[in-house]
Amino acid sequence: MTYPKSAPEHAQSDRAMLSPNLRGALLMCGSMAGFTFNDAVIKYLGTALPLFQIVALRGVLTCFFLYLLARRLGMFHLRFPAHDRVLVLIRCLSEVAVTYFFLNALLHMPLANVTAVLQALPLTVTLGAALFFREAVGWRRMLAIGVGFCGMLLIVRPGAEGFTSHSYFALLAVALITVRDLVTRRMSAQVPSLMVSFATAVTVTLAAGFASLSEPRVPVTLPLAGLILAASGFILLGYLCSVLVMRVGEVSFVAPFRYSGLIWALVLGWIVFGDWPDPVTMLGGALVVATGLFTLFRERSAQASRKT
Repeated sequence: MTYPKSAPEHAQSDRAMLSPNLRGALLMCGSMAGFTFNDAVIKYLGTALPLFQIVALRGVLTCFFLYLLARRLGMFHLRFPAHDRVLVLIRCLSEVAVTYFFLNALLHMPLANVTAVLQALPLTVTLGAALFFREAVGWRRMLAIGVGFCGMLLIVRPGAEGFTSHSYFALLAVALITVRDLVTRRMSAQVPSLMVSFATAVTVTLAAGFASLSEPRVPVTLPLAGLILAASGFILLGYLCSVLVMRVGEVSFVAPFRYSGLIWALVLGWIVFGDWPDPVTMLGGALVVATGLFTLFRERSAQASRKT
């Protein structure tokens, strides 16, 4: 006679059935969902609360959760070289600027448009690595980067009637995130990922707290407090999944799933804000995603050829 499996046995069996690549893909999708849902909540809160007040309140909760998580995983320490500490500081300051420009763009542009611009990051990081770190980038990937930038121009459309200063903010955010990511790539493996996230969250929260002193204070009602708590939970989910995804699966397989964030942005923008990108913006987003996927594919091919 056979007996039904208990719940823990079911869970172990399910985990055994998931390959490392599939777990990595699910974690990447979870990370993108967490960050995109956070963006949607912040955009919604922006109609009721001043920007810096939102960031400061969300940051307090996020810092607390990240501290507990880093302590739990044994990552809360500064036992890494001095030059890495300088890089962490540069990354933190970059993140402060990113937060200002990105959230200003987010509050004044459709969610899907801002998210689509961010999909150019694999292209800008590849270009930055070639320019500053002398990493080899073949003509095919350089061509893909050029096409991807054309797609990004279709999204923001300089000179068009809908192009505003906040479109510049979105582009500046991409440039600053590229700097942040390139600095992160120079850190040694001794630097705990969650410690970097905690230091970044503390820096952004302190900067937002000081900046909020120049804004009129708005009382936080219970529903608004619930949304701020939800934003903290979503961004914590994004941080946690983004850390865990680096520990499972092949990066070349998992990385393309970052584009799931654009799907979430399209759905949330339509349901919550009633926004749907026009055909030109959709074309630009498709070009950016397609060239990003091609760049990742070429990187995977280059790694495979180096191994052989």
